[in-house]
Amino acid sequence: MQGGQMVVEGPVRLSSVLTSSKLSFLPSLTKIVGTLGPKSRSVEVIEACIKAGMSVARFDFSGLDSDYHQETIDNLRIAVKSARKLCAVMLDTVGPELQVYNKTAKPIELKADEIVTITPDATEEPSSEVLPISYAGLAGTVKKGDTIFLGQYLFTGSETTSVWLEVLETKDQDVICLVKNTATLAGLIFTMHVSQVRINLPTLNEKDKQVISNWGKRNNVDFISLSYTRHAEDVGELRAFLRTQNLHETQIFAKIETVEGLKHFDEILQEADGIILSRGNLGIDLPPEKVFLFQKSAVHKCNMVGKPAIITRVVDSMTENLRPTRAEATDVANAVLDGTDGILLGAETLRGLYPIEAVTTVGRICAEAEKVYNHFRHFKRIDKHVGEPMSHAESVASSAVRSAIKVKAAIIVVFTSSGGAARLIAKYKPPVPVLAIVVPRLKTISFKWTFTGSSQQARQLLGVRGVYPLLTSPDMATSGELGLKLALDHGKSVGLLKPDDQAVVFQKIGDSSVVKIVQLEG
Repeated sequence: MQGGQMVVEGPVRLSSVLTSSKLSFLPSLTKIVGTLGPKSRSVEVIEACIKAGMSVARFDFSGLDSDYHQETIDNLRIAVKSARKLCAVMLDTVGPELQVYNKTAKPIELKADEIVTITPDATEEPSSEVLPISYAGLAGTVKKGDTIFLGQYLFTGSETTSVWLEVLETKDQDVICLVKNTATLAGLIFTMHVSQVRINLPTLNEKDKQVISNWGKRNNVDFISLSYTRHAEDVGELRAFLRTQNLHETQIFAKIETVEGLKHFDEILQEADGIILSRGNLGIDLPPEKVFLFQKSAVHKCNMVGKPAIITRVVDSMTENLRPTRAEATDVANAVLDGTDGILLGAETLRGLYPIEAVTTVGRICAEAEKVYNHFRHFKRIDKHVGEPMSHAESVASSAVRSAIKVKAAIIVVFTSSGGAARLIAKYKPPVPVLAIVVPRLKTISFKWTFTGSSQQARQLLGVRGVYPLLTSPDMATSGELGLKLALDHGKSVGLLKPDDQAVVFQKIGDSSVVKIVQLEG
């Protein structure tokens, strides 16, 4: 093991290169988050993306409004029923993002060595000479020599579609910049990022709160991606706000996009339910040669505490091309080998020409990397990190994974109401799918009867590597054998189990947690 990376033992594993890739019910253990938008909002495309392996649908409110997204999520619900697969919903906040509104949508050409003025004057029309932004405090924040990046989507790496500027001087509220490369900016909105400069705007702004209290509450979203998370307090503020909106169960994924967030990563990780490494902005805020170090370190820390780590910006070239570059394919695979739980597709599915192919291709790359991932070595690392004495739940969960590795089980079946048991098992990165049977349980609070273990708890497991939820009826809680039969029959029906396969089963019987091995009949 080197630098937190799972080293592949090449000579033993190279045989997998000669084995053709096969699509199955579970394209990969690694989860795929797809951003829905102009090229991916029809029922047909969404259904195809779900079948190809998309398990979480992301809704980005940077440039599209609630009405637009409501039509899309209504289509998502139809697609879910047709595909007969669950799909979780993630709301992505805007946060302190600087934006240029190009209302006419006419392309703007900026040429190297020319001068452009950034102004907060919203009456100005965007052009090659002036760019109006949604922030009046930029001139008081930047200094001569600072670097500003601008593009429709930060950033494809193509210097013809995004531009970088050098600050020359400030005049009142205007910032005078030198254009460093020739580029044509296209689209209705351009995102602006100032390298290693703190923008004095709230992480959770009033627009975000309005979207959450209306659209988010109406649709009972499963996850909120908190853009530009800079401190643990940002996560705490959002969680407190969610409670006021009766969104107690909604999980928060902190999106790390700046050096400031990187500096406070450990505290943020402790507070959040998961982490998204926004490599587009991180690649600007950090020197490019430092990004991989942060990625490996952050993923390792997430793995050790058993919280999902999702990375972004992996196959940018598939926005306009049917195949990724060799470097991009290698990047995805290496992320999986590092222990990444999920891959987030942004422009590739939002406005890309090949959204379905992007999901399919990333799933295939992930599956190939999973074949050579050293699961047992990871298991030993987690086991050592947790140390002794283990909690009862942790001990039984780790035993389930150890048993699956030892007997070469086809699946692990876990019965859960909150999803906690399934997450504990997933923490040890088993080499086989974890079929989580989510069983609602009746409970009473102040004379009010409610169910825990709802469809939301099931959907939230779609953000966890290797876990595939199946929601059942409450009577399964008192009928273990019936529940196990249901799980095994489902495993057989979707091709996860075949005659003579073995399954490791984790379930609670009374006050005890039990792990057992079941062999299917031949």
